[in-house]
Amino acid sequence: MADLKKKLLNKSLRKNRVRSKVSGTAERPRLTVTISNKHVSAQLIDDVAGKTVAAATTVGTKATGSMSEQAAKVGTDIAKKAKKAKINAVVFDRNGRQYAGRLSALADAARKEGMEF
Repeated sequence: MADLKKKLLNKSLRKNRVRSKVSGTAERPRLTVTISNKHVSAQLIDDVAGKTVAAATTVGTKATGSMSEQAAKVGTDIAKKAKKAKINAVVFDRNGRQYAGRLSALADAARKEGMEF
């Protein structure tokens, strides 16, 4: 149990370290990504107003394929919703996760749709 507490504490420290340097505005919202064992979620957040501009997730969908493929689908969805909201550039918040695997698949898919970060 001590190992789990230490792991969660380390993740929380990494997340806070990233979050202290990253903030979203109306022109350039924060793209935050949450990845669990089963689902992937992404949100565009305007921290100045405290509002979520757009969101995309695999929760409630019959998504098939590997988790990297599902993350890529969420990346394309959030980029399309950002285009509808007339947002081209975002600040990327990786939530303390290493930029690899599912996270990079989501980011690459969003970049292919025209999002800049």
